[in-house]
Amino acid sequence: MSLWFDVARLSVGVNVALLLALVWVWGRNYAEFRSKHALGLAMFGVFLLGENAFALYIYLVDPMLSVWFASDVPAIAWRGMMALHVLQTLGLLFLVWITWD
Repeated sequence: MSLWFDVARLSVGVNVALLLALVWVWGRNYAEFRSKHALGLAMFGVFLLGENAFALYIYLVDPMLSVWFASDVPAIAWRGMMALHVLQTLGLLFLVWITWD
């Protein structure tokens, strides 16, 4: 397995954890305040959580795709995918910070 694959998997796992926390807070805020803004944030979080959960499934569980991603995807493609996942992690860390502030 390549370093890029490991970094991408770790980043997606962190994204799932961060999104679970954000959706919980935003969902709780919507239940309390009934604002469209909180609903929009919660829906955004749910959709992004679905995307990251699916990526994590592909990277870790799917018997065909996880092997293919780990061994046959060119390094340049992994660098790009890893960069996107890491940038998303940084953005989510910032959202968690401002949400809890």
